[in-house]
Amino acid sequence: MTRGPDEARRAGPWRIAAWCFYDWANSAYPTVIGTFVFATYFTQGVAPDPVTGASHWGVAMSVSGLLVGLLSPPFGAIADRTGGQRLWLCGFTLLAAAAAMALWTVEPDPAFMTRGLVLVVLGTLAFELGTVFYNAMLPAVAPAAMIGRVSGWGWGLGYVGGLACLVACLALIQARPPPFGLAETNAEAVRATSVLVGLWYAGFALPTLLAVPGTPRTGIGIVQAVREGIGAILAILPELRSQRAVTRFLLARLLYAEGLNTLFAFGAIYAAGTFAMDTGEVIRLGIAMNVTAGLGAALFAFADDRFGSRAVVLVSLLSLMGIGALLLLITSKAAFWALALPLGTFFGPAQAASRTLMGRIAPREKLGEYYGLFALTGRAVSFAGPAVLAAATALFASQRAGMATILFFLGGGALLLWTMREPPRDAARKRRGCAGP
Repeated sequence: MTRGPDEARRAGPWRIAAWCFYDWANSAYPTVIGTFVFATYFTQGVAPDPVTGASHWGVAMSVSGLLVGLLSPPFGAIADRTGGQRLWLCGFTLLAAAAAMALWTVEPDPAFMTRGLVLVVLGTLAFELGTVFYNAMLPAVAPAAMIGRVSGWGWGLGYVGGLACLVACLALIQARPPPFGLAETNAEAVRATSVLVGLWYAGFALPTLLAVPGTPRTGIGIVQAVREGIGAILAILPELRSQRAVTRFLLARLLYAEGLNTLFAFGAIYAAGTFAMDTGEVIRLGIAMNVTAGLGAALFAFADDRFGSRAVVLVSLLSLMGIGALLLLITSKAAFWALALPLGTFFGPAQAASRTLMGRIAPREKLGEYYGLFALTGRAVSFAGPAVLAAATALFASQRAGMATILFFLGGGALLLWTMREPPRDAARKRRGCAGP
């Protein structure tokens, strides 16, 4: 990472805005494909029954998470050595967008289950690897005193982007007659939302890809970078022994990120199965929760810089646990809506402040490597959440029992994070090679 603090300050509002806009672009993929539309369509329309669909979907999420966990650290190290973050980001963006558009071919027939799952795994892998390079650009774009706000603004803008895309998807699904010559049969309108996501993703990523330079290319070849990158990851592991704050944070995130990922993967499925919500109502729920999540990310961005990233993550996790426990006890759909909306307020701060905290405590010259580890801890045990949820659901014959397991992941992460101490802001800036306010 070669950009110094003065250059970062000269980036200006327009470049910060361009960086944030990538959150708007890529949020369409997890919102529409991973949570509210395609996941529901797959379990209720493609799979032979919802139980089989949820089981297969859980396996696909586990496989994609395992691949992300294995590949993120080497790719982060490769980025630090070859440079050209923007080129890597562009490649993974196009791959994720193409995989999303290819989901159009997944028809409402069990014969298309394998195709759908393979495409989802591929798209999710490209999405997650792209965020490694995107996140690593944050400390080079944002002035040191604003890194929390910029991260939070980006995350908030992402929720607004997910909201806007969901509104477009709802209009597409409910239009009569369906637009663009789509047939009312064979779930063509629902499948077309995947094409919309691909175009949205690639199109709105252009400001970031054009205006945010990333790091210059170093001339090191891919083979050498791969060899050095893997060696660097192996070297970092013993290095973590002397970085207690980083180690405890990564271990904490290993747990609470698994809770969040499982909640995102199964939240809409739970709403549809337990409270009998159809696709349109699930989308409306997603729209409403994206509004509250975006507001939470934007408002807590100031708290991030004022009180520290660790405090924001802790408050968010404890709030998610408290509201989540109540959601498991209620039985009325109205009560579910009343609690789900404030729950969404704490999604964004938990994620945005985590990204900020990594940027504050990681060595500046190894940001790609450490953000690779950051991605690893977000996905390394992603098989565990769906597996534990599925086992509890089967054992107690209850979706509520399965969803309750999420609380243990969130609580374990919060407990570990409580034992970690975030360095003072001045120390963190010095660690990152920055000076000044």
